[in-house]
Formats: sequence, C-alpha cells, structure tokens
Amino acid sequence: MTYALKFQDLTLGYDRHPAVHRLDGEIAEGSLTAIVGPNGAGKSTVLKGVTGTLRPLEGRIAFGGLARSDIAYLPQQSDIDRTFPITVADLVSTGLWREVGGFAGLRAIHRAHVAEAISAVGLEGFEKRPIGSLSGGQIQRALFARLLLQDARLVLLDEPFTAIDARTMADLIGVIRRWHGEGRTVLAVMHDYDTVRAHFPRTLMLARELVAHGPTSQVLTAENQFRARQMCEACAGPPHSCGRSAA
Repeated sequence: MTYALKFQDLTLGYDRHPAVHRLDGEIAEGSLTAIVGPNGAGKSTVLKGVTGTLRPLEGRIAFGGLARSDIAYLPQQSDIDRTFPITVADLVSTGLWREVGGFAGLRAIHRAHVAEAISAVGLEGFEKRPIGSLSGGQIQRALFARLLLQDARLVLLDEPFTAIDARTMADLIGVIRRWHGEGRTVLAVMHDYDTVRAHFPRTLMLARELVAHGPTSQVLTAENQFRARQMCEACAGPPHSCGRSAA
C-alpha cells in the first residue's frame, strides 16, 4: 500500500521549542486515522506541519504524490472568526476558491454545487443565515460542506466533534465514512476514544513523541494510554525536547 504522508525524523515546534519530537511513520493512502494523546501531546501541531503552517525544525514530511492543493484542512472551531459578516452560502462557497476565485466568479453550476454540499450536511434553508447566528453544530456542518467542495485527496480534521450535538456528530461521521469509502485519506485529531474505536480503523498516539501507531485495537490499550500520560507529565511546561527516557 502506498503512503499519503511519511514522517521522517520530524520535529515541529514554536520559537524553536519542539512540540513534536522525532516522529517517524507513514499514513497509508486511503486510510482513516485518528491522532490521539493527552492535552499538549502535539496532535494539532502535526496537522499544522502537514498544511505547511509550521516548518519542520528537523526532519521532513514526504507526500506520496500529493500536492498542497490536494489537502483540505478543518481547523478547531476556536480558530474560526464567526463575527465575519458572511452567510452560510458564502462560507461554503470558499471551498471553490481554488477553482473559481472569489464570489464574483460563481456561475450557476457552482451555485448548484454549493447547494448540493449544504444539503449533504443537512443545512437546507440556512443558506442566507449569517454564520454568527449558527450553533456550534451548525457551523461545523457548514465547514464540512466547504470541505466537500474542496474535493481533496487528503482531509485533515482538528477536533471535528468538539461542542456539537450527538445528531450532528452522527451526520458528520457519515460524511467522513463517505470520504473513506471514496478512497480519500482522512487524518483527524480526536479526544473521545469510544468514537475512535467505533469509527477509526487506525490510530496514531502521540505524547510529543510517538507512543504507538497501527490498528486502533492495538494502539488504544490501557498500557499505551498510561505511558502517554507519563510522557506528557514528564514534559509539563513549555514545549521542549524530553528525550525518549521520559517514557
């Protein structure tokens, strides 16, 4: 099986302080993988490295035939400016910017695609609503609709189910399973291990360093969870290199 991503002795961090240290491993093309670990483990940092927001301090990320334009990224909701005065349809339309440019470039066929994406996530009737009026679940549906329009081969999701209701989560899991069924690669930062066990075949566990990576049933063990907590507790404080002896 070919890889979508390969981490090669990868160190990522902020102000030259490592937050992820010497990560090695591959994300298989077409796989559905959860990134898990304690708070401060470096999970979101890995996604920022893949998108190019963070440049490696050491090592590299290799892309298996992917270009940056093949990547769609859903940041945490806290990173979204919901005071920006645009409607749901406008927000979803930004998923087409790579193809058509700004809003003025939308033709009838593009507006039809926007409507289809909005319908696919259960937001019919919300097209003209300002995004500031949406609940957490509704804004997440809109952001998933934007991802649908990006038609990316690699989808990165940072805590996609935080602060949303159970019905929205079930619907969005359906979208993720659809992506997986289409052969896209999905990599998601997750906190709820029950959801990971139920829906994610593979898991990568971090504690600033790699703890385990493989089939979810083999990674989400009590032993690995305990080890990850120990490693992160040993690294309490500003991000830095702890060394493997922390395990």
